[in-house]
Amino acid sequence: MKTLGSSIYQRLVIIIPYAWLLIFFLAPFLIVFRISLSTKALSVPPYDPAFSWSDSFGDWWDKLQSMSFDNYTWLAGDPLYFNAYLQSLKIAGISTILTLIIAYPIAYGMAQAPRSIRPTLLMLVILPFWTSFLIRVYSWMAILSTTGLLNQLLMALGVIHEPLVILNTNTAVYIGMVYSYLPFMVLPLYSSLEKMDGTLIEAAQDLGCTPIGAFWRVTFPLSIPGVIAGCMLVFIPAVGEFVIPDLLGGSETLMIGKVLWSEFYGNTDWPLASAVATILLLVLVVPIVFFQHVQAKADEKGR
Repeated sequence: MKTLGSSIYQRLVIIIPYAWLLIFFLAPFLIVFRISLSTKALSVPPYDPAFSWSDSFGDWWDKLQSMSFDNYTWLAGDPLYFNAYLQSLKIAGISTILTLIIAYPIAYGMAQAPRSIRPTLLMLVILPFWTSFLIRVYSWMAILSTTGLLNQLLMALGVIHEPLVILNTNTAVYIGMVYSYLPFMVLPLYSSLEKMDGTLIEAAQDLGCTPIGAFWRVTFPLSIPGVIAGCMLVFIPAVGEFVIPDLLGGSETLMIGKVLWSEFYGNTDWPLASAVATILLLVLVVPIVFFQHVQAKADEKGR
């Protein structure tokens, strides 16, 4: 009886994550993909479905044979969307690197701090989550504007003599991205660094390694799983970010999130917008698969 209960428990542990992915990932993806194969129409919803869930198997087979990928063909032939994808990847990549550069010293300092104050430092990292994301982005608009706090402070200190134009530029987008996603980088880095055995650093120094050499030979390699996890947690949502580039960016800030919003609500072209979203999801699958591959290799080495 005990063996039967443990067997059922093990199966539930395996089934629940797959059921979660099926309901909240695969099913919405199939719905979006179905809309991407439809055609725009003056109706509610504003598209003519390529096929209906209530169709018979024969109807499905007939429609599959005559299925059109015109929306994907349109995307491939229009440089606007290609440039939007490229700029989204570029901005997300630079933002991820900047976030890593800032987050690593913070996480390292937290891991080296006395254990009694680590919970307080951890709370300070996640404290921004207690405030609405939208309000935090709006606050950066007030800080970075020509009459904002940053320009007033720099002019008062005599660093500049006229206001800097930061708002509505890519620089403002990078600042907003790094600020917003910094905790997502700090937390996995701290998790990796906090579990590291300090005697390894002592052994490296006893063998003649300098503190900097010990960091690059011991600390950083052991923290690579946290680095990869943090980069994935920042890069993936940053690619499809809409709020930050829309509020802090300018006309030259063309990201795929803004294009999606424009197609859905501006042009009311749900099929084309769904095609854009489908391609974006397929693009983001690449780093996810890479992360899983690295994790699998790390698990094998651990065994």
